[in-house]
Amino acid sequence: MSAGDYLILCILAVLTAVAVTYIIKQKKAGRCIGCSECKPGGCEKNKVGYKEIEKTLNTKVGVCPFSALKDELIDCRKKGEIPAAAQSVITFAFPYKVKDETPENISRYSAVKDYHIVVGEILKDYCIKLKEKYKEFEFVGFTDNSPIPEVKAAALSGLGVRGKNGLLITEKYGSFVFLGEIVTDMYITPKERKEECIGCKLCEKACPVGLNKQNCLSALTQKKGDLTEDEREVLRKHSLVWGCDICQNVCPMNRDKAKTDIKEFLTSYRGKYISGEDITSRAYAWRGEKVIRRNAENIENNKEQQDLK
Repeated sequence: MSAGDYLILCILAVLTAVAVTYIIKQKKAGRCIGCSECKPGGCEKNKVGYKEIEKTLNTKVGVCPFSALKDELIDCRKKGEIPAAAQSVITFAFPYKVKDETPENISRYSAVKDYHIVVGEILKDYCIKLKEKYKEFEFVGFTDNSPIPEVKAAALSGLGVRGKNGLLITEKYGSFVFLGEIVTDMYITPKERKEECIGCKLCEKACPVGLNKQNCLSALTQKKGDLTEDEREVLRKHSLVWGCDICQNVCPMNRDKAKTDIKEFLTSYRGKYISGEDITSRAYAWRGEKVIRRNAENIENNKEQQDLK
């Protein structure tokens, strides 16, 4: 190879690298190559409305730009799964209230099958449907163990409002919903954000710890090891074995809301934890049986002592 040929190859390599870099930057910005209709927010020709997404999935969704969340991503192992050229976050609310009556000693979310399993499968199916229709784009689903700040994303995307207790409150189901999201490199027109919660502060007044997350009773029911007498007493007072719904039960925005129609939640409902039950596929299974059995024994032993008086 002559020196001239070598120089030409080097120049071509540099030009190719520059072109590839340009294309990647354009895609990250949601713009096409050589398109006169492209703007900073994405290409007018390629924009997809959120209603089209709802039609494809046959469900209500929220949508917000990924750029609104990228500086607040949560460091977790799932973070690396976010599409490199992420443009939009599609959010979902999965209702889990089966009955109007509150469960006896567990929170509503733990009265149904573990949502990580149920929601995970639903999101997987949604991703497949979206990929079939929009083949050139990526779709990655997340729930709970997610790099996306879920409540903020759902509120920004018009799915509901953030309550004083930090939970998302939807118009149809209240706050009794699990959240999930799909991150994509497709530009989707954002959904209009809703108003804030009514700010009555009833949740804060009713909460035994004043919405102090560090002392949250739900977190206390999940604590490993031995509990102090004060900790056991507060759980006995509220008959808590797993989770806590006090702040949700008093919320006016949760009154007369619809129940779930998700089959897996309807068929798996248990209104009470009973010591020795099979905890497979339950929301409290991840912590191990020792913790929830300890809490149940705490309540049962107290009842026995009260009966002897």
